[in-house]
This record gives sequence, C-alpha cells and structure tokens, in this order.
Amino acid sequence: MSEHNEIDRVSGRSTTGHEWDGIKELNTPLPRWWVLTFYATIIWAIGYWVVYPAWPLVSGYTTGLFQYSTRASVATDLADLEKLRGEKMAVLGNASLADIEKDPALLALARARGKTVFADNCSPCHGSGGAGAKGYPNLNDDDWLWGGSLDQIMQTIQFGARSGHAKTHEGQMLAFGRDGVLKKDEIVTVANYVRSLSGLSIAPKFDAAAGKKLFTENCTSCHGDNGKGNPELGAPNLTDQIWLYGSDEETLVETITNGRAGVMPAWVGRLDPVTVKALAVYVHSLGGGK
Repeated sequence: MSEHNEIDRVSGRSTTGHEWDGIKELNTPLPRWWVLTFYATIIWAIGYWVVYPAWPLVSGYTTGLFQYSTRASVATDLADLEKLRGEKMAVLGNASLADIEKDPALLALARARGKTVFADNCSPCHGSGGAGAKGYPNLNDDDWLWGGSLDQIMQTIQFGARSGHAKTHEGQMLAFGRDGVLKKDEIVTVANYVRSLSGLSIAPKFDAAAGKKLFTENCTSCHGDNGKGNPELGAPNLTDQIWLYGSDEETLVETITNGRAGVMPAWVGRLDPVTVKALAVYVHSLGGGK
C-alpha cells in the first residue's frame, strides 16, 4: 500500500494516496452545497434545543424558551371544542334517555357523540361496527347478557361487569370440571345437551335424558329450565344459536370445564355523565336495543 498523493491515470482524478490490491482511493470532497446544508442542520438543531422542550433531566425536561407542550396544545383544542358543544351537550345532559329517543335533534346529537366515543373506547373489543368477536358480545343483535333496554345498557356502560366497582354486574360461570363438580364424560354429555337446545348436531350416542338431568341439576339456576338465560345474572340464552365463545363441542366442553368470567371496565369516572348517556343511546341504536 502506498500513501503518497498522485493522479489516477485511468480517471485523471487525484487520490488520497491509499491503495489496496490495486484499488486506489479517490480524493472526492463532498459538494459545497451539501456541506453548507449539513452545517445549517446542526445550527437548526441547536436552535431547536433552545426554544423547544428537548433534553430529559433527572425529574423533568428542559422546557425551552417557547414553553411549548403538545399535551397542553391538545388540551386547549379540546377545551375549545367543548365550548362549542357546551350548550347542546348541556341540553343533552338534562334530558332523560326516553326524551332523547323521542327528540330527533337530541337523538342525532347523542348518536353522533356516541359514535365518536365508541370508536375511541369500545371498538378495540367490540369492533368498529359493534359486531363483536370471540369473547366480546355482538351489539348489533338482540341477544344481551345484562339486558338490552336503554336503562340496562346505561347501567352496564357505567359500572361494567365484574369490574370491581361497587355497582358492577356480578356473577360468573362456575368451573364445573376444574372444581370437580362434574366428570369429563358428564361435561361432554351436558355440552351435547346444550347444543341440542339450539338445534345443533349432537354426538351419535348422546344420552338426551342424562344430559337433561345434568343440565337441570347444575345449569337451570342461572340459565332457566328451558335455557333461555337470565339477564339479571348475565346468564346467556342457550337456545338462540348466538354464542359468545363458540358452539362447537370442544369449546363448550372448555367453557363448562373452566367457566367464564369476562370483565368489562366501568366507564363512570373515565367518561363524563353526558358522554356515557350519549354512548348508551348510540349502542342502543346499533340494531339490537330492546
């Protein structure tokens, strides 16, 4: 390797004097415009650090000369929006759920507000259109765990289910297999009986009498004698082919064995009362409200 400056005879350009295995390193400086732009970005960055929040400290951060905060900017924008809505939302807040349903203007306002809130808070579980998913109820049909009237929907949104709130919906399905209440073959039998209540296919050698007996002894206290369910307990209707976790035998055996106890958060305190009311009206309007 040689280290003396020279002119490359092939390209006619100067080299740095470095050469490896016959490959010469050309001396090609960056264009002046590029270098000046690079220096300008450094100066811009220094200025940005001075005027805007930039550097973390032990218990905070440098606030900058402009004292700018994106959080404060968003809070200001939201406050301005609430001022614009203020009068209309006050009317909505003073109206009862029944009055909102009867007044086209209030109903349209509540649905518009509720739709936005639903997208921000409820769609991750129930889907953007409220169609639900496995383990999350479909809000478009007429099958409701805790009741589908406006007041019942309002109650559920406010306090949730098994959320820990003092007024939450309580009640959960027992783990009949895990707790040793039923044996594996008994669980399979009652699972097939539950499928028969919805007119679904059953195992070839299914004992209907034994299934009904097991169902009567263990399930009717919540689901009712005919499996129609009980909204006061959050016990689903087992006869309508609407299944929260699935209706195949394997899923039903899993459900009966280990029970179900899904949790819905309480939105009271997280959302203001007017917003909760609007959300209840919107959910009720999705198509399954009673």
